[in-house]
Amino acid sequence: MNAAARPFRSVLYIPASNARAMEKASTLPVDAIIFDLEDAVAPDAKEEARGLLADALARHDYGARVKLLRMNGFDTDQAEADIAALGDLPADAILLPKVGSAEDVARLDRALGGSKLGIWAMIETPIGVLNAAQIAFAPRMEGFVLGTNDLAKELGSRARADRMPMQSSLQLALLAARAAGIVAIDGVYNAFKDDEGLRAECEDGRDMGFDGKSLIHPAQVAIANEIFAPSGEEVELARRQIAAYEAAKAEGRGVAVVDGKIVENLHVATAEVTLAKANAIAAMENAQ
Repeated sequence: MNAAARPFRSVLYIPASNARAMEKASTLPVDAIIFDLEDAVAPDAKEEARGLLADALARHDYGARVKLLRMNGFDTDQAEADIAALGDLPADAILLPKVGSAEDVARLDRALGGSKLGIWAMIETPIGVLNAAQIAFAPRMEGFVLGTNDLAKELGSRARADRMPMQSSLQLALLAARAAGIVAIDGVYNAFKDDEGLRAECEDGRDMGFDGKSLIHPAQVAIANEIFAPSGEEVELARRQIAAYEAAKAEGRGVAVVDGKIVENLHVATAEVTLAKANAIAAMENAQ
């Protein structure tokens, strides 16, 4: 699952115990949905939530949206029942919380057997961050979601607008994901009515290199979709860079100049990714 081939700008958590919210999610302009059986579902509602989730996936058309199923962790008494219930559902992957090592992923891989579901990992503990490189190359691994709330709790760090206490953890997880060629999704922004703060944090995650933002409320979707999409100016520049480089090559030159800046093959590769992402987003929006 490649970030350039498929957009992951907005990844919205939806409680699997809320049938109405799961129905509404099929109409929202999100790139991916996390159907949550873990934190968003009370302990005595887990079994009912599994049934509601299966019903929602059977009844509603989620189109091109990626469907991730967040199970309960192996440190709970719900994991076995989750795997039994989720393995054959029409979704894309299971999201495993609090992954600490590649063995956690291998354990889920073995339990899934012949299921076609992929695996995503929540990176939300110090040991998970330190082992991110091995986790990224584990069986079926397709993506990381950063669990910044849990990580902050484990680190004992304070919330700051610049996320300075979180930077090394975010970057280590992102480095691991990029080394393995998998998707990396930034953590949530808790103040869902604070558009300015959300915008700033989305820009921070985008500039670091994350593919998108995990979200806790539909009101956050529009900003994430805007920030993590190539702007019109970026698309136009990418086209000009590619055209200039092709013209330079035709003249036997290895570099071109656009707006007073050198354009080499590495810049063209980046430009091609930008155009591919823009085209993928347009296709996703047309499909919705």
